[in-house]
Amino acid sequence: MQMLKKIKLCCWLLVTIPVITMANVTEYQLDNGLKLIVKEDHRAPVVVTQVWYKVGSSYEQNGTTGISHQLEHMMFKGTENLGPNEFSQIIAANGGNENAFTGRDYTAYFQTLEKDRLEVSFRLEAERMRKLVIDNAELLKEREVVAEERRMRTDDDPQALVSEAFNAAAFVNSPYHHPVIGWMTDINNYEADDLRKWYQKWYAPNNATVVIVGDVEPVAVLALAKQYFGPLKPETTALLKPQLEIEQHGKRTVEVKAPAELPYMMMGWKVPVVATIDQASSWEPYALEMLAGILDGGDSARFSRNLVRGEEVAASVGAGYGLFSRLADVFTVAGTPVKGKSVADLQQAVMKQITQLQTELVSDQELNRIKAQVVANAVYERDTVFYQAMQIGMLETIGLDWRLSDAYVENVQAVTAEQVQAVAKKYFINQGLTVAELIPMPLDGKKPAMSAGARHDY
Repeated sequence: MQMLKKIKLCCWLLVTIPVITMANVTEYQLDNGLKLIVKEDHRAPVVVTQVWYKVGSSYEQNGTTGISHQLEHMMFKGTENLGPNEFSQIIAANGGNENAFTGRDYTAYFQTLEKDRLEVSFRLEAERMRKLVIDNAELLKEREVVAEERRMRTDDDPQALVSEAFNAAAFVNSPYHHPVIGWMTDINNYEADDLRKWYQKWYAPNNATVVIVGDVEPVAVLALAKQYFGPLKPETTALLKPQLEIEQHGKRTVEVKAPAELPYMMMGWKVPVVATIDQASSWEPYALEMLAGILDGGDSARFSRNLVRGEEVAASVGAGYGLFSRLADVFTVAGTPVKGKSVADLQQAVMKQITQLQTELVSDQELNRIKAQVVANAVYERDTVFYQAMQIGMLETIGLDWRLSDAYVENVQAVTAEQVQAVAKKYFINQGLTVAELIPMPLDGKKPAMSAGARHDY
């Protein structure tokens, strides 16, 4: 494999290096630091453009939480050569659709267009990569939009309030403590200069990956990238501190009181992810992925079979784990007890299932069924050009190699029953457990409580 050329910020000539061509994927790097990854998929005359920036809520600090999401909104509000919302209007006029999203570890912008309109996407994205105009009046309007978004999706949603309180308790010094949308006080106090500084720091070609998937030829895509992104100047971005989560020394519990019809609970254990595990234990995230499928892999999975239909203790219950993130994460279980059962009853039933995984090996039949589901899901997801681009962009932006997406199925199929049992024993312990409970309050027309009362038991 050819080594990436060292990028010098003082020199941004239009020089590119073809790094690798593999599985219909070609990777380039412009001399200004921008990474371009092109994946050919000639089944339909469409192309997906995704521009990924290495910045999200995990890059933020107290007082600026949610600023990455706020900046995402402002990216549609005008540049030196485009008026407010003109970006979206041009894409629509060219028969395309577009949007953006902010996560903990990235912010991404995307368009889907007819393949001959790729030039339109590049021209517009290059324009707002370095020439955004943040108008104070537009910011004040958009701040209200984001505040209302928070009210609708979090403050007025009891389960979302529990999830937010859960993360704030589970993570003490990891930036995953912060909600992606930000705390309301911070949202209400962004100034235009705050956004300008954040934009200047992170929105630069050397902090971006452009992913193209569709009916395209890599050489032609590269030529367009040189034309539009090549002249952009790089930026000296901030060096991130490690911000590794401190060791947890005991079970943490949180109670959230809010108007709601039903109780709800979340349980979560500290676990590693692919980016944080050492080579000797690189199988562990994939074993945790299998464990999640065993518990919550459809109607025949253990939660559905035993807790919903068997014991009839849960109205709904699910397990969640994401093995791809920049920092260590949590394995979560969340659910609602049936009428007549309590949250404590549901927690006890969940722990019974966990204990069984710790003491009894999963049968080959059950493990193979979950593996077959994983393979089927992976094949289905790769059927869309958008998701193919998502896999590449997400992996690259969190600091992993996009080729891991091709190795995912192989890594999952290699998991053994003994490995599933090993991660269940190692990580599903009280020392790393956080529990959050929604205590329903009367539905008297009042809004839910804006904050959760927390109790930490160390």
